Amino acid sequence: MSEKVQLKKKFDTGKFDHGASVLKQVLWYFCSALFFRSGLIPFSIILVWMLRLFGAKIGRDVRVKPYVHIKFPWKLSLGDHSWLAECFIENLDHVHIGANCCVSQGAMLMTGNHDYKSKNFDLLTKPIILEDGVWIGARAIVCPGVTCKSHAVLSMAAVAHHDLEAYSIYQGAPAVKVKERVVGG
Repeated sequence: MSEKVQLKKKFDTGKFDHGASVLKQVLWYFCSALFFRSGLIPFSIILVWMLRLFGAKIGRDVRVKPYVHIKFPWKLSLGDHSWLAECFIENLDHVHIGANCCVSQGAMLMTGNHDYKSKNFDLLTKPIILEDGVWIGARAIVCPGVTCKSHAVLSMAAVAHHDLEAYSIYQGAPAVKVKERVVGG
């Protein structure tokens, strides 16, 4: 067996589910490159329409800014009145963003990683859930399997490895709770 074939067998476990046909994936790749990541279309209403066309579940009055990166829209749901700035959503698994949420500029939602303990370096994926009212600050990172509970805030450049408590503000890498979030009327 050639070295190339051995490497392919070693890293391709065949367990990952893309969630869509190859044709849909290819069409999304070009649509994403041309219209989303290029900033060619600055109109949120058109970007939201395109995401829905590719299977994203999106509520009312959602804003999607140009230059956003979304790996698989068919694994994304966005609640009413939520906002995606120029962020990076690597949703190899499902990402659920509730109502009235904000994912700020440069933030990253990362649903996949590799098992460093495995000799095959297997891909591991876990969903991310942002409950209603969550704010992910600029350049913050949410790791696989994290749930950010209602109205939690992950501050700028913080890294969430574990679930965030409701109505709490987190800072740092790794993120630690620094205070309660008080939401006014």
